[in-house]
Amino acid sequence: MAIVEELLRAEDDGTISFGNFKLDEKQKISDFEHMGDTYKVKTFKELTKLEKNEAFLYESNPGTAVFHFVETENGVIFDVDAKEDAQITLGLEEDVKYAVIINGEYAETITTGIGGKLSVNVASVEDELTNVEIQKL
Repeated sequence: MAIVEELLRAEDDGTISFGNFKLDEKQKISDFEHMGDTYKVKTFKELTKLEKNEAFLYESNPGTAVFHFVETENGVIFDVDAKEDAQITLGLEEDVKYAVIINGEYAETITTGIGGKLSVNVASVEDELTNVEIQKL
């Protein structure tokens, strides 16, 4: 199982990685600067949460490790690992229809409501990262 030991890091490809679901107690990093934005992460075995510029961006229950997280003009893309199946909630645009693609396969279409939150369930596969793409339709 992969984790991010430093809790939040910038990758060479311009993405970020965050989260450590192996921690028994909550740990956090605030004021992490990356490409002109400020990030804050809280993570442990029960929850992983990411904020960007003090706005909600990502939350998982239970905790997860997220790799190569990137926002695009059409959505978000990332790889995720967890000890067990996880519910992931993302902060996206309000009232927009999104396609959810898991490991390259279409999973469902979801329309965000007020607040722009979108939730997906991701099944954990031992020792494998799950690729998640959320794309505007």
